[in-house]
This record gives sequence, C-alpha cells and structure tokens, in this order.
Amino acid sequence: MIKGLTLVRSVPSAKDFERLTSLFEALGFEPGKGWELDGGKGAPFRAPLGNIEFVTGREPKVPPLLVEVTQLDGVYEAVKAWAAANEAPAPTEIALQPWKSRLFTAEPVGGMTIGFWEWDDPVKGKPVAIEGDLIATGMKFAIVVARWNAVITDRLLQGSLDGLLRSGVSRGDIEIVRVPGCWEIPSAARTLAEQKRFDGIITLGLLLRGETAHYEAIYNEVARGIGQSQQETGIPHAFGVLTCETLEQALDRAGVKAGNKGFEAAIAAIEMASIRKKVGA
Repeated sequence: MIKGLTLVRSVPSAKDFERLTSLFEALGFEPGKGWELDGGKGAPFRAPLGNIEFVTGREPKVPPLLVEVTQLDGVYEAVKAWAAANEAPAPTEIALQPWKSRLFTAEPVGGMTIGFWEWDDPVKGKPVAIEGDLIATGMKFAIVVARWNAVITDRLLQGSLDGLLRSGVSRGDIEIVRVPGCWEIPSAARTLAEQKRFDGIITLGLLLRGETAHYEAIYNEVARGIGQSQQETGIPHAFGVLTCETLEQALDRAGVKAGNKGFEAAIAAIEMASIRKKVGA
C-alpha cells in the first residue's frame, strides 16, 4: 500500500543547504531523521499531506514545489522576515490565481523557487470552524517531565522545546518541572495549572508494560489525573506520556522512526491554547 510521497531536491552548496533548512525550520515543519553518507547529507521535513500532480498540454504555471498552508498572510510575513534576515530576495506579492487560490513565491536559494498557497475559499461551502493557530508568541507554557526512563523523556523534552521555540515562544516563557516518575505528573500539572500563569501544560513521561499489572494501574491513574486537572482548571494539558511494550518502541516514538511525541504534544498545547483565547475563555 502507498504510505507517502517524498520530493528529493539537490542543493548546490552547503551554504544553500543551511539556508533552506533554516527557512523550513522557521516555518515550523517537523524535521525527519537526517543522514550523512559518502560526503553528502540530507535533511528531510515532514508535512501532514502530500500530493503528486501531472500536467499535459502546456508547461505548469506554478513552481515545481508547492506548499499548501493555512493563514497565508502570516506565512508571507514569516518568509519575508526570514528573507530580510538572510539576505535573500523578498517573496513576490500574494496574488489571486485562476484556480481559486492565493499564492506567493520565494527563492531562498538561487534556482529554487517555492510556491506557498491557500484556497481563496478555504471552507468550500462547509460551516466555518474555529481552529487554533500555531503562532505562540507571547504565550507561556509549563512542561512537566518524569525523570524515570530519562533516556526517553529527555528526548521528548527536547522535542517539546523544539516545537515551542519554533512557534515563537520565548525561552523565558517556558518553565520545566522535573518529577520522579509518571505517577507524580498529575499532581505537578495540577499545581501549575491552578496558578493560572500558563497558557498550556505539557506532560511527558514513559510507562513500559513489563510483566505485571502495575503498568495498567499507573497509566489509568496518570491519564485520569491529567484529564481531571485540565477539566477542572480550564488550562489545556497536552498528553505526552508514552505507553509502550518495549524500550525499542519508546525510542521510535521519541524521534527515531515515528516522529517525536514531545514535539507533537507541544504543537497540540499551542493549538489548544490558541483555541481557548479565540472562544473567549
């Protein structure tokens, strides 16, 4: 079965490589596992949706690399700021396209043009939904992380910090609280949430099944405690407590193969904090 599409592009120089990766990092793409081999290296970036399109009868009138976004105006300002800081050409103005969309292009390195676009009518006849933004400038977050199984939880913590910082959170607006293990996470999260100083709480830990019923008992109480803290305080809590059969599974979910669940928890916390502000909480 088809799982995904990967577009591979060659970059002419190490300097251009660094420029391109810094742009995609600034836009909040989730990084994949990089590689170095035979004098070359690669830096993959993940997107939630991929398409491949074939054209006949005329040459395509859009760049070969298109990035569909939401809130195109915000993306435009981010690309424009990046271009100014990196001495790259300014992006083109946003223009309405014949295919009912808005698009602008940028050339972060010579000879490589990227198009950023969104549908001009994003709801397409559907009811308008309130959705959270992934721009977290000015927000404050707390991260509660268990020390037990630190080889995994430290990776989750790094992923969460990466997600927060890429989304505009200042380092001074992130508070990290380390607790002995997963059992202690709900208590610390509740204490922080009740202070009303934070827009969101991120909880990180790891429970391995082992050979006893201890796993189920701990997990049920941790999940219940975190959920209850969120419901009773009204502060969004992102659930980044892994439950795995083996250490290998945990490593895969902490950035080795299946993305970093700490990064995903941070993004979820940002989105929920944004929704909370939009609905007037």
